Amino acid sequence: MFTLDQVRCFVAVAEHLHFGRAAESLLMTQPPLSRQVQKLEKAVGVTLIDRDNRSVALTRAGRQFLKEARQLLALAHRAPEQAQLIASGVEGHVSLGFTIGSGMSQLGPMVSGLAAKLPGVELSMTEMVTGEQIKAISEGQIDLGIGRPPATADPLETMLLEQDDLVLAVPSDHRLMTSGRPVKAEDVDGVPLIMHSPQLARYFYDLVVRYFPIDHSTVVQSLSQMTSMLNLVSAGIGIAFVPSSMRKLHMEGVVYVDVEDLPSGIVELRAIWDPESPNEALHRVLEAIRSGGLEHPLEA
Repeated sequence: MFTLDQVRCFVAVAEHLHFGRAAESLLMTQPPLSRQVQKLEKAVGVTLIDRDNRSVALTRAGRQFLKEARQLLALAHRAPEQAQLIASGVEGHVSLGFTIGSGMSQLGPMVSGLAAKLPGVELSMTEMVTGEQIKAISEGQIDLGIGRPPATADPLETMLLEQDDLVLAVPSDHRLMTSGRPVKAEDVDGVPLIMHSPQLARYFYDLVVRYFPIDHSTVVQSLSQMTSMLNLVSAGIGIAFVPSSMRKLHMEGVVYVDVEDLPSGIVELRAIWDPESPNEALHRVLEAIRSGGLEHPLEA
């Protein structure tokens, strides 16, 4: 049987791919670190790390074991905290990741509703984009995400919370505000555009290009954070597509415009979680959301 110390040593080596730097990060010397990793490989029964005098690399088995090892360490870190919370009369703890968009709409009513329904469950919250939420849930760093539908959810599960419109954020003195007629998709042609990053904000990127023939030569910036995009809009750099919930973020010099030929309700907000999570408090939170009364979330 392996120990948590052995797992910590393996994770450090896997993350640094260098025994010397891994030993420094753990405040130990290299020989005992190497022995701990060797003991772990013997206990597991497979080679996890390929190493020679010039390089260190994870084997295929090592890459898979790293995912499980991170979850194991996260659970081990949280176990004393969970026990302390229960001993102090608190029934559990749920760590929540949320996007700025959810902060503008569902988050407040949801948190206050959960506090009323589950007063013994403590919530901690961290703002992060959906991709960061997926990674954090998979590694056991957070329990629940409130974000956009992931491109591939498996093995995670999602639940629809809200459907929102996609609108244009434009400078208040922009020509689209003075045309005297409703804005249409064709009006975006040739206008400098502040676009969503195809790597870090894939959901919104795919949503925009699905409905608009984007000329990428007009894209002046590609960003992942809505607030950063709106700051550039305010400065007159370009226009940007955002969910209509961002209207609640009153930013000087920015006006939100409906697009006439764009379908309504195409922007989804979802709860995201690992159905295999051992955190009972998480499952009580999900049941409270499903049962309604928290700003009436929608069922998927």
